[in-house]
This record gives sequence, structure tokens and C-alpha cells, in this order.
Amino acid sequence: MWSFLNARFEELLGALLLAVMACISFINVIVRYCTNFSFSSSEELTVNFFVWIVLLGTARAFREGGNFSMNLLYDAMPRPVRKLLYVFSILCSIVFFAALCWQGSVEVMDEIELNVVSESLAIPVWLYTIATPLFSALIIVRILQKVWEDFRARNY
Repeated sequence: MWSFLNARFEELLGALLLAVMACISFINVIVRYCTNFSFSSSEELTVNFFVWIVLLGTARAFREGGNFSMNLLYDAMPRPVRKLLYVFSILCSIVFFAALCWQGSVEVMDEIELNVVSESLAIPVWLYTIATPLFSALIIVRILQKVWEDFRARNY
């Protein structure tokens, strides 16, 4: 399992989803301009896959330590204060993504219970929204991995 967590899972799945989105959109544009027909499902797929890509990108950013932050005040502080601020920011991030994971799980359970289906493809909507709790949990794992690396290297 540890090798999976060290793998570049986010990049691989994100690239695959982006390629699928590009192909679907390109085919839809060609069909729409060459005929009077349009794929109504193309928008549904691309919008939902875009949400997936954003969450995967967030996980990658936390894994690489490339998430957006304001460092002016942080860098001016002494090391003990920086450590405290680092721990505070990590706790805030974990609480946020844990809440997102929880609420996403509640949404998925509601959609399963109510048998909600998508408008254009008529497939269960939970197949799209399951990405929110799953990828939020992945983001928490990536945050914890980065914290572990940073504390081992005393890089805070």
C-alpha cells in the first residue's frame, strides 16, 4: 500500500481524465458543427471530470508542498513560532478536508438512498460525487505524508 501512496497516482488519473474530456469535447464540437445533432452528455461528463481533476490537483499540490500560501509573515517569525503556525495551518487543512469528506459521504448516501440519476446519461449521480469523499481522504493522506517528511527534515 505504501508504494501506491508514493506513486504518481494523481498525475496518471488526472492526465487520463483530461484526455477523455478533451476527446469528448472535440468530438461534440465536430458533430455539432457538421450536423444538427449534439451530445448532451458531453457537458455532464466534462463538468464532473473537471471537479475530479481539481481534487486530484489539490492532492498533488499538498504532496509536493506546492499549495498556495502567504509566507511573508511566516518567514519573518522565529523557528518555534513557525512550527506552531505550520501545525496550525496543517490542522486547519485537515479539518477542512475531513469536513468535505464527511459532507461528500452524506451527499453520496443521500443520492444512493434517493436513487438520483443524471439527466443526460441516466446513470446514478453518486458515481460522480463519490470522488469528493474519496479524493478528500486522499488529500488528507497527502497532507500527512508531507507533514511526516517536513518534520523528519525539520523543514517548517
